[in-house]
Amino acid sequence: MDQRMGCVIILGFGFMLLFTAFQTMGNIEQTVINSIKIDEPTFQGDGYTSLAVIYALLSISNWLTPSVLSKIGPKIAMLLGALTYCLFILTFLWPQTWLLYVASAVLGTGAALIWTGQGMYLSKCSDESTISRNSGIFWALLQMSMFFGNLFVFFLFQGKTHIDNDTRTLVFSILAGVAIIGIVFLGALRKPNQPSITVDDEMPEHQQSPKQAFINAVRLFMTKRMLQLSVTFIYTGLALSFFSGVYGASIGFTEAIGESAKQLVGLNGVFLGVGEVLGGVIFGLLGKRTAKWGRDPIVIAGFIIHISSFFLILMNIPNAAPFGDTDDVAFFKPPIAAVAILCSFLLGLGDACFNTQIYSMLGGVFAKNSAEAFSIFKFTQSVATAISFVYSSHLGLRVQLGILLVFGILGTACFCLVEWAVKRSRAVDVNECETVDTKK
Repeated sequence: MDQRMGCVIILGFGFMLLFTAFQTMGNIEQTVINSIKIDEPTFQGDGYTSLAVIYALLSISNWLTPSVLSKIGPKIAMLLGALTYCLFILTFLWPQTWLLYVASAVLGTGAALIWTGQGMYLSKCSDESTISRNSGIFWALLQMSMFFGNLFVFFLFQGKTHIDNDTRTLVFSILAGVAIIGIVFLGALRKPNQPSITVDDEMPEHQQSPKQAFINAVRLFMTKRMLQLSVTFIYTGLALSFFSGVYGASIGFTEAIGESAKQLVGLNGVFLGVGEVLGGVIFGLLGKRTAKWGRDPIVIAGFIIHISSFFLILMNIPNAAPFGDTDDVAFFKPPIAAVAILCSFLLGLGDACFNTQIYSMLGGVFAKNSAEAFSIFKFTQSVATAISFVYSSHLGLRVQLGILLVFGILGTACFCLVEWAVKRSRAVDVNECETVDTKK
């Protein structure tokens, strides 16, 4: 195993531990907040609003991160961002409305640092032939975070219709401890040996001034390919808010499922992770073939998987489920717990299809501007996620699924257009090289 592969694995483990804490937190946040309001009536926080604040600040901060990374580099950026995740979790040990939203805003800023730093670091560990493999490996390790925290919550919440203070304290303390271990892994990252054939060697990113990094990000955003990809980024943001905040809560609020409804919130996160990890492992193993065949078949497969899950959710979960506990039912009477968990798996698998190929596209095609490309990705995705969390508390499940369907079609089509343009460009370059060789 070469040094760059080792860096990818350490990076993946660091993110796995950090997001074991945070993704579990996001999955149970609305359910836990509802219980806090019962125990402490002065607390008026809202999980959807908190997540909206996080992603709103994340979207704004992404325009500044290329400038920051040009000064401090990806490792320090990731460490600073990771600390804000730990701080957010710890604030739930002292639930205060104002503190929830302040911590959410700080986390949004830190998230921009950690994700842009991660994308830049992963790009530096890869070249065109290894970016798909490395993206798949990182994604599989990252999404293993969905297993451990959510399994812990699944067993801890067993038989509970109300999450009491002692249970909440135990959960948040353990999750904060896991996040700290993840920060230790990120601190152990070394500077990767640069690939000998990447475009980054022609124009090292550290030579850019903060002002130039910002200008380059704006220019890159206005290119035709990036504008098309932005539609795909928007879809991943809408899907992210749905499966990370809305769907799990909707399962827990569907009382017709039975006494296990709250417990299924944790199991939902586990099977989301199963789908995410399976997708990452498959695309990591098929990295070389993906580079040969192209990314579009995988994204199309992800779209089909998501459409199937949306249909089953429509049939199984009542329209009022995102708003709170409800006795309503949908077309399946009563709702089927196994179908709800199957949809969790399909949502995770489809998301892995989209995100691994987006990482491959940005880290390979846009290697020269990796920090700018990943900041644009997170900016666009975060704007969509924030908007989605705002309307999630006002729109019924059916309207939300309709929005996902429309943007899923548009996002898949736009990604395929960019991928086909890249293939044509490479074919022209190959033909020109062959022509030159013939003349010689």
